[in-house]
Amino acid sequence: MNDTTAPTTTSTASAAATPTAEARLATFRARRQESVVQPKGSLALINTQWIDSEQTIWGVPGTWAPAEGGLRVTAAASDSIIVDGAPVDGHAIVRGKDNAAPSEIIFSETVSGFVIAGDEGKYALRVWDGASEEIREFGSIDSYPYNPAWVITATFTENPAGTTMGFEHLKDNGKTREQVIPGDISFSKDGVDYNLVAFKSGRALQLVYADATNGVDTYSVGRFLFVAPDPDGTITLDFNFAVLPPCAFSYNFNCPMPPKQNRFAVAIEAGEKNVLKKDGSLLHEV
Repeated sequence: MNDTTAPTTTSTASAAATPTAEARLATFRARRQESVVQPKGSLALINTQWIDSEQTIWGVPGTWAPAEGGLRVTAAASDSIIVDGAPVDGHAIVRGKDNAAPSEIIFSETVSGFVIAGDEGKYALRVWDGASEEIREFGSIDSYPYNPAWVITATFTENPAGTTMGFEHLKDNGKTREQVIPGDISFSKDGVDYNLVAFKSGRALQLVYADATNGVDTYSVGRFLFVAPDPDGTITLDFNFAVLPPCAFSYNFNCPMPPKQNRFAVAIEAGEKNVLKKDGSLLHEV
């Protein structure tokens, strides 16, 4: 008798411990809300300024100029700039994020920065304020309810090594940036065949897409979905976990635009919609 009842108890406990899809999504969204208000969260970015000559930078002290592998800052001790733990009194080299040991900059209790690398050896300073106006105004990330119709099992077909495609970015005036495309993502839904592209982002693939909700119910530029192929050649596209791009939170980001094959003619009513202020109005309109 004991042998027959024990598995039932264990099975019931395991089922109870497995969160539902809705519960997993609720946890994900709660973490997203917390992440965007962090000192280097998306709402904290107040400036991204590219440096091609000696100049000042809005929002922070010092004079900034190009340098090998990053930027050179010139400041007095009274400017209270700290680079890699040391106060700047004269000159300091600020290493870019493309360096194995990038520099960290502190301007005040709430304002910090780091240097990012761009094309053709150019560098920019990104300035973050943990008490930014956007953080103070932020109310919530508006999202669709869980929608099982937009959980898609697709096929992932690997591309030859080194396959790339040009992605246009919001502020690049039509210029494209080559991104490695590890494979094609294909599926059929409601009688329509889709063949999507996603570029590598860390260990995941980043799908940049647009659909018929953009500019109506959702942020006009598009949305992101991060996915990973399974060993059996399938890949799950759960659009309930779609997120707004960083540029929906701060105009100081330069987001990739959805390529032609990632533009859906239908409305994908799943995932994040818009960033809202405390009064329920849109934080940013694009």
